[in-house]
Parts: sequence; structure tokens; C-alpha cells
Amino acid sequence: MTRTKPALVGIDLGTTNTVLAYADAGSGQVATFDIPQLVAPGEVGTAPLLPSSRYHPLEGELAADALQLPWQQPDVGGVARVAIGRLARSLGAASPGRLVASAKSWLSHPGVDRTAPILPWGAPDDVPKVSPLAASASYLAHLRAAWNTQHPTKPLERQQIVLTIPASFDEGARALTLEAARLAGLPDVRLLEEPQAALYDWLQRHRTTLGPDLADAKLVLVADVGGGTTDFTLVKVELKDGEPALSRIGVGNHLILGGDNMDLALAHLAESRLGESQRLSAGRLAQLTERCRAAKEQLLAPDAPDEVTVTLLGSGSRLIGASRSATIAKADVDRIVLDGFFPLNDTREGPQRARAGIVEFGLPYASDPAITRHLAGFLRQHAQAAREALGIPDDDRLPVPDTLLLNGGVFRGEALAQRLADVLSAWRGDAVRVLHNADPDVAVARGAVAYSLARAGLAPAIESGSARSYYLILEEGERLRAVCVLPRGARAGAEITLAERSFALRVGRPVRFHLVSAIAATAAAGDLVDLDPADVVRLPAIATVLRAQDAKTASIPVQLAAALSELGTLEMFCVAEDGSGQRWRLEFQLRGEEEAPEVAHPQLDEAIKRIDRIFGARNQQVEVREVRQLRGALEHVLGGRERWETPLLRRLFDALMERAKGRRRSAEHERVWLNLAGWCLRPGFGDPLDDWRIQQLWALFPAGAQYVKDSQVRAEWWTLWRRVAGGLSTEAQLRLLDDFAFNLQADPGDRARRPATLVDGSEDDMLRLGASLERIPAAYKAEIGDWMVGRIMGIPVTPKPDAKAAATYARYLWALARVGARTPLHGSAHEVAPPEAAERWLTELMLLDWKRIEPAGFAAAHLARKTGDRTRDIGEDLRAQVLQRLASAGAPASWSAQVREVVELDQESSTRMFGDALPPGLKLLR
Repeated sequence: MTRTKPALVGIDLGTTNTVLAYADAGSGQVATFDIPQLVAPGEVGTAPLLPSSRYHPLEGELAADALQLPWQQPDVGGVARVAIGRLARSLGAASPGRLVASAKSWLSHPGVDRTAPILPWGAPDDVPKVSPLAASASYLAHLRAAWNTQHPTKPLERQQIVLTIPASFDEGARALTLEAARLAGLPDVRLLEEPQAALYDWLQRHRTTLGPDLADAKLVLVADVGGGTTDFTLVKVELKDGEPALSRIGVGNHLILGGDNMDLALAHLAESRLGESQRLSAGRLAQLTERCRAAKEQLLAPDAPDEVTVTLLGSGSRLIGASRSATIAKADVDRIVLDGFFPLNDTREGPQRARAGIVEFGLPYASDPAITRHLAGFLRQHAQAAREALGIPDDDRLPVPDTLLLNGGVFRGEALAQRLADVLSAWRGDAVRVLHNADPDVAVARGAVAYSLARAGLAPAIESGSARSYYLILEEGERLRAVCVLPRGARAGAEITLAERSFALRVGRPVRFHLVSAIAATAAAGDLVDLDPADVVRLPAIATVLRAQDAKTASIPVQLAAALSELGTLEMFCVAEDGSGQRWRLEFQLRGEEEAPEVAHPQLDEAIKRIDRIFGARNQQVEVREVRQLRGALEHVLGGRERWETPLLRRLFDALMERAKGRRRSAEHERVWLNLAGWCLRPGFGDPLDDWRIQQLWALFPAGAQYVKDSQVRAEWWTLWRRVAGGLSTEAQLRLLDDFAFNLQADPGDRARRPATLVDGSEDDMLRLGASLERIPAAYKAEIGDWMVGRIMGIPVTPKPDAKAAATYARYLWALARVGARTPLHGSAHEVAPPEAAERWLTELMLLDWKRIEPAGFAAAHLARKTGDRTRDIGEDLRAQVLQRLASAGAPASWSAQVREVVELDQESSTRMFGDALPPGLKLLR
């Protein structure tokens, strides 16, 4: 029985809408799939766009059969009753607290756990929640079920699928997109960049007239501005044998900036005109933002009215009577959307760097909303390649493409499309040619199909082969000894194995691979070459720990295989030569900034010798004084430890970890080892191998400390775990929380039955530890904070606190600042203590004298710190009170600044919050 050839399918998993296009096997005709979906309770309709929205209804809100679809399928996110698509969007407009939207933006947000159930963001506890990953998977699962219902003999999972993503998605977001597809039952998909897909659609539509259509084009800019992201891509056009040949030469950085930001800006304007005495809640603002989106589209239309009224409904029983209205004029849209997001930018300025990014609905939007400034920065970043494509000299002027293709729902507004074309034309000094995009809503999905047709030789293609040769460095020196792993011109997707080269691969221990690229070199794959360092570009190294099937194996012979992916990543594999089938993947991100080689400290070997003398396997005669003075000896060799940079710290930690057994020789050995290990691994992240290091260190926790009767050993034990808490998993932090609770709150009877491995801890040690556990659930933080406030307010009030009272205030108020911080140092934003709890604690702190109790102002500044996210921020009235108290207490200006506006912590505040100075070069961004 012969298997039917698969259809070619393209899926655009968009921030706002999801689209599926296809071409039947053997056909070059691309069609759009009309997606069955609920359009009203109990009513199914079809449309080419499936809104990327979910609605989690209130129990009893909808009839039992209101969500019935033509298929039966459990929700990927595990929610019992859920609406997806048009009905979800319409229901969510009235009850936004139950609407999941912009899951794609959340999928690329590193500040939260993207696999945790956090959406709808800021929704009450009684609303079921899903993760950004599960939400994305649910849209794909809906497509799969809809397709399979209509095509039972050719299920979607058996077709050739291309799934599009923003060109600027990082490796983590790409991996999560693939995981979403797998959860939806689509395990075999290929990824393609959205701007490239949009251009593929244009090429497919104009395939018979490409020669004349692109006769004068040398450089095409694809500007893709959708609901949640902005992407720029440059494509070079050359004539070869009289026909245009296209190759991608530049891709922009990831920007969470799009139509959602424009709608939100209008919503802020409308909010100011509603006459409300209090700021709207996050849910009500989301409702108003949806109304402003519709108003924006009306006011940007060619026949736009002069103004539009937006109405915000009341809630509960006062749904109509409590409604409020505001007017948005066409002039408002011109000023905010046109001039705010697409300014003329005559001076070709790059993006302005604000002190912190904008956060709303929990998402870190780009701090500069001006898309034309981001575009200028993008063109400046790729200036050399652009000049080569345009054939113009390097005269320090900004090279501007001669051709423009617009994509994304934002450009349905003709005024916005025209403005971007006008800006580029002004920069060029000549009119830029705009390629007509017939249907931006479906172009990306159609282009994904056209890409598959091009791979089969049935449509025009965009060359995405390697523009450089790539080399793996074997030896550093005046010349770089290297092996070519991928030659210049290698086609994307074609794997090359270095069959004539054999390498010894170290397994079970950290390994680091260094890669360089060169334009001029012409080596073949597997060639050993000597490169001039001045002629190469260094790429980010990859550090990892590879495992063998046999745990006793130290190294095994392997061959290298490499391929350039369609997304611009060099995929490398180590393949075991013994025929076992073992294969290790090493993926390098080729869009990163140039990375300087890691230079070992000149005294590193001497430092490791000092460590080995104290903790090494050989039983050397070492006096107690020499053990105690190890830290001083290392500082004498390496300089003051506050100046030790992360690479040096981690090399020292590795040396300590390899000699961890040596800490058991005496209490002095254990004290010193714990102190140095925690210092060298703080804050638990910042180096590619830190996850692995944390795993090795955490394996020591169950056994506890050796010399538990030594008070300094106990203190260093807990200091170690506090310092590295940022790298510990939620499970590990909850385990530490158990010990925190026992040491601080266990009654005498329980203390008598203390487990042998549970290390005793002082009040100070436990407070510092507990406050550092940012990944524990928010409800636990609220409980801990209530307990801390009770202890703080229980300190006897005196005109001037004595030394003991002052120390107690300092301990508890610092801990409260960490527990209730609006912006965590390392945790996920969805795990911060509830704003209601922070307001409750602030109300109590207002009763203290902040002039005499300085830590009270410090704690208040962090409890009231502004994030811009209404689900985390305290109320404005209380914020004003905090600012007034800080001013009257003479608090540092930086404390008031972080309460008044969204700013990054200064170095002093960051150090005070963390409890230690961070390694040089490592900055906490949140």
C-alpha cells in the first residue's frame, strides 16, 4: 500500500490571530483553511483567522452545550471548560480577567516561568490558569482537531508542516514553540522566520513576473509589525543569469512592540478622560484596551470619522449604570500612534535607552515605542552588509534599502504604512519602492507553504545558506589552529559530517566549545587551518556537560557533524564512532554579539594550588592557621575578592567542588570551604554551566554539615544556600523553607526530635535565607510577611531604639523588603507577594518613625516599588503616602525614584537587597 504524499501546510501562530494555509500534494496552488470555531455560545462558524485567545468562563456563566465543537478533545492546558477563538475574544471584551491573550509575547518573556500556569495574568485565584506554553499549544491543538475533522484520511500530523516564528525569537522561545507543537500532537514541524515567510508569499504570487518586478531592486527591507512583536529582515537581490536571486543578510533583535502597545497607549489616554477617581484594575484596563483597538482601526481607516466614543462597562449588578465613556479623536490617534510610534526621525536616531523597560499586563514592552528609531538602529547594525548589497561606498551615512515589503496587522492602517514608506524615502533622498502585500493577515501562513514549494523546486527561493565559513578552535596562540566544521556556501538544512576527523570527547564534566567565522576563508569541511585572529569573528562559546551511556566512561572518540538551520543557527553534533548511536547536539546561536575569548587569570593555577593544598586528596600537613587564612591567601594571589569576575569565580568553584570531600577534615576546613563555595557560585546563575554546578552542590544538602556543633559552620552552611538561592529550583527552595520554618517556629517538643541532618540556624541566618527564597508560592510569602510584620510591630517602642532593638529592626525589615519586593531579583514575576499583602504591611510600617528606624524606609521603598504592572503595584493613594514619608524622613533620592517611576536598582540598593556584592559584570536586570 502506497502512502499518499503529504500536503504542504503553513501555520502562523500569531500574537493576535492563528492562520493555517496549505497546498495539496502535487499542487502549486496555496489556499487558506477556513477554521471552524465558536462565534457565539452554541454557534459554530468558520473564518480564516482564529483569534489567539482563550476564555475561561465562570461556573454557570454559559449553558452546558454552549462550548460544544464538532469534535471532542480535552484542553491541552487542563481547563475543564474553555472557549478558543472568536467567542473567546468577544466574551473576554466584557470579562477581561478571564481572557488569555498575547500568549506568544509571554512565550518569549524570560522574566517569568513560561511553563507555569500564570495566564490570565493577575486573574483572581478562582480563575483557572494556563501557562504561555499550554495556551500556545491549545491554539495549535484547535487547528489540528479542526483539520482532522474535515480531512479524516489525511490528519494534520502526517502533513509537511512549517510553523512560523518571529525572526528575532531566541533559542529558548524557539524551543518552547516546538514544545507547544509537540503538546498539540504535531511532533514534526519545521520553523521559519515570519518576515521571510511574508516575502516568500510575495515571491509566490509574483513568480511569473519576478524579473521585471525586481529589476531595479538591490536590497529589500521586510518590516513585520504585528500585534505583539516587531521584526526587521534585510534581503539582498542580485541578478544571476537575468533572474533575481535573493539572500537574507540581516535579522533584527527581538522587540515586544506592536499593535498591542498602540492600543495600550490609547487606553491610557481614554482612562484619563473617564473621570475615574482611582486607576483602573488590570482587568478593567484590558477591557478598555480592547475597546481602543477597535477605535484605532476606525480612526486609521481612509474614511475615518473625526472621533470615536469608547465605553467601559461597569461590573457585577451595575453593568450598565456604572459604565463610563471617553472620546478619542482622529487627532489623538495621529499624535499617539502615528507620531509616537512612527515619528519622522529626520536625524536617523537609534532607540532611546530608558532607565527601565515599560511593563504592562506583566509584559516587558520595549522602552522606546518609536519603531522608526528601532529601524534606524537595525540598519546601522547591518550597515556594512547593506552597503555591499546596494553597491555604495562607506561614507558613514546610514544605508537605506531601496525596496520595502510591509507585513503585519498594524499596516492595515494605510496611514501607518504610508508613514514608514515616507520615512525611508526621506532617509534615502529618493522614493522607496513598496511591494504590494495582498493580504497581510494570511501572508505569513501562505508564505510558509511557498517556502515548502521552494524547497521542492516549485517556487522562487530565498538563499539562506552560510555566508561564512565556521571553524572550531583547537589551539589558541598568535595563529588560531582550527578545523572547518561548515564551509562558506553550505546550504541550509544539509548536514556535513567530518568523516576523516576523530576527536576525543570528555563526558560527565564541563566542556566548552569556541567557534569563529570568516568570510574570506575557503577551506573545505574537515580541513585543519591556521587562522589570523584579525580575520575572524568570535562567536559565543557554548558550555555544557555531556553524558555517556556508561557513567564510568571519561572520554570517547567522536566525529563532528554540522548543519546551518533555516533560522541562522549552526547545529553541531558529536557522533560516537563506536556505532552505539550516541549523538550529542551542540547548538550555537549565530545572531549574538561578538564574544571576547575567555582569558584565564594569570594566577589561576597558583590559586588552584592553594585550594588543592588545603582540600586536595593528598593528606598534606597543613596547620589550622593556614586553613583559616586560605581566603586571604587567594586574595593575595588574585586581588580583592569583590573584584573576582564570574569566569574566575566559577573556575575556583569547580576546583572547590572537585575537592569537596576535603571539607570534612576539620571544622576549620568546613567553614572555609562553605564560605568560598557560596561566594564563588553566587548568585547561583550567570554562567552557562551554573545549572549543572547547582545540581552538584545541591547533592550535598541532604547529608547536612559535618561539624554541626560548630556555630560558625552552621552560619556558613546557611550563608552558602542563601548566596546561591537564585539558581535553586522551586522544589529545592521549598525544601529550604521547611528548615527555615522549623528553626524559627518549632516548639520545644519538636526541637527535641530534630532530624540529625537538619542544621540549626540562628534567627539572623534564617531570616536572610527565607527572604532569598523567591520561587516559593506567593501565598507562602504573604504568610511569612505577616509573621515578620507581627514581630516588627511587637518590638517595644522607645524614643530611640537601643542597639538590640535597632539590630532586630534591621534584620526583619530587610527580610520583609525581600519577601514583599514588587520586583524579584531572580524569581518569576508571577510569584511576588500579592499587592494586597504589601499594602497591608505598608500600612503597619507607616506607624514607625522612619527617621529613627532607617530600614523601615528601605523596606517601604521596595514594597511600594513601581513596576508598571497593575497586578503587582500598590494603589496610587498609598504610593503618594509612601513618597511623602520618604521625603520627610530624608531618605535617599533613589528610594523615592523607584517608588515614583519604573527604574532599575542602583548598585548600592542591589547590593543591599542581595546581601552581598554581585560579581563584577553581572547585573540584576529585574
